[in-house]
Amino acid sequence: MPEAFDLDQIQAMIDKGIPHCAEIGMKVHEMSPDGVVFSLPYQERFAGNPVNGVLHGGIITTLIDSAAGMCIFAKLKEYMPVATLDLRIDYLKPATPDEELFAFLTCYRMTRKIAFVRGVAYHETRDDPIANAVGTFMLQSSPTPKVRQFEKGKGA
Repeated sequence: MPEAFDLDQIQAMIDKGIPHCAEIGMKVHEMSPDGVVFSLPYQERFAGNPVNGVLHGGIITTLIDSAAGMCIFAKLKEYMPVATLDLRIDYLKPATPDEELFAFLTCYRMTRKIAFVRGVAYHETRDDPIANAVGTFMLQSSPTPKVRQFEKGKGA
């Protein structure tokens, strides 16, 4: 069991390997087998309503979906291709303009082929969510070989 994940290494993997996440400024803050926390800084270009500046639901979905994939990798302790099969997001209230958005996702069950995740998007505390999410993901969704662990001090 790893003591810690190398967050700088994970961030570099995101920045170099997932160009759209790098483009929108997605950051990893926490990562463990119990879950991950990602963030997205507020940017006016992501507003769904340019009058009031409220974020578009699509950018919130992007943050949740990306964090969900990474929480599976954290649980497995290895990278393998995963595909989103189903992602349900219940939007509970609008995101506050000019505030950083966070997402906490955890993989709570796994079978040989399917991972089940759940989590929330929020601003300051998980107890006051903007959105709830649950999803299912297919494991080893392509023939790309697995890459072992991203523990602190180990290469990807």
